[in-house]
Amino acid sequence: MAEVTATRRLGTTAIEVTELGFGGASIGELFVRVSEVDAAATLATAWSSGVRYFDTAPWYGRGLSELRTGAGLRDHARSEYALSTKVGRYLRPADREGFDGSPWLGGSPNEVVFDYSYDGIMRSVEQSRLRLGITRFDIAFIHDLDHLYFDDATIDAHFRDLAGSGWKALGELRASGQIGAIGAGINELGMIPRFLELGDINAFLIAMPYTLLDQDVLDAEFPACVERGVGFVIGAVFASGVLAKGPVPGAKYAYADASPEVLDRTRRIQAVCQRHGVPLAAAALQFPLGHPSVASVIPGASSPAQQARNIEAFSHPIPADLWTELKHEGLLRADAPVPA
Repeated sequence: MAEVTATRRLGTTAIEVTELGFGGASIGELFVRVSEVDAAATLATAWSSGVRYFDTAPWYGRGLSELRTGAGLRDHARSEYALSTKVGRYLRPADREGFDGSPWLGGSPNEVVFDYSYDGIMRSVEQSRLRLGITRFDIAFIHDLDHLYFDDATIDAHFRDLAGSGWKALGELRASGQIGAIGAGINELGMIPRFLELGDINAFLIAMPYTLLDQDVLDAEFPACVERGVGFVIGAVFASGVLAKGPVPGAKYAYADASPEVLDRTRRIQAVCQRHGVPLAAAALQFPLGHPSVASVIPGASSPAQQARNIEAFSHPIPADLWTELKHEGLLRADAPVPA
C-alpha cells in the first residue's frame, strides 16, 4: 500500500518529492470551471493529506494555476514543499472582452508566446516567480516542445533556440540556485533523446507515454535515462481520463475520445482489477511507482472531493497477484516493473 507522505529522491539530485504529488492543470480550469474557494480547498486537502510536491505551469489557465498554487502555499514555509513549473511560454495581458481562452474553460485573459530562447526562458521564470510569490523553483520543466503543438520545422526551430541560448539560461538559473533541477515535459515517444543531447538534464515529466495502457518508453528511452541518472515524474496517469472513469462513452484518451480499441483494452484491465477488489484508478495511479526511477505521480483535481478520491486510490492496497494476472493476460508488458 502506497503512503501519501512517502518521499523519493528525484534522479541524482538532492530534491525530495512526495510519491503522490499535485498536478496543477485542473485548477487552471482545464475541463471544468473551478471557483477560487474550491481551488483553495482542493490545495488544502492535498496539503492536509501529506502531499508536499506541487506542479504547475504558466500555460495552465494562462497563469491562473500559478496564482492559485501560490496562494495555496503562501502560509507554508518554502522549505516544507517541492515546487515545479514550466518554461517555453511567457504571457502577455489581453483584453478580457471577447478573449478566447481555449482550451481552458476560464483561466486568465493572457495571450501565450512560445519562446525557448535565453530571453524567453528568463522572462517566463520571472513571471512565474511573481505569480507564485516565491524566489526559487525545485524544478523547471521545458514545456510542450513536441508534435502535440508544432510541426517538424517549428520543433527544429525551437530546439535551435533552446540549444543556442535557452539552455544557457537554464544553466545559469540552476547554478544560481533559482532552480534546483532542469527537466523537460514529454507527451510522446521519440522526444527524450533530443533533450538528452542538450546536456545535463535532471528529470523528465512523462505526460502520456507511461501508463497502464502504454509502456513502449521502456524499450529504449527509459533505459537511456536510467543510465544517466535522470529521474521521472509521471503526469497523465489516467491517460487523460479513461483510466479514472473507466471504459464509458465519451471517456478521454490522450485528450481525445478514446478509440474502441482503447476502450476494449481498458475494459479488460478493469475486469482484472475487479477480480482482485481493486479500483481501476488505484491500479493506474500506483503502477508507475513500480519503476525505481519514478519519483512521483501527479494527478490533478478540480475539487476537494476529487482530491480525496485521488488520495484514496493512491492508498488502496493492491495484491501482487493483480500485476501478475495483467502480465499473464498480455495487458501489461512482461518487463514492466510493478510496485512491491
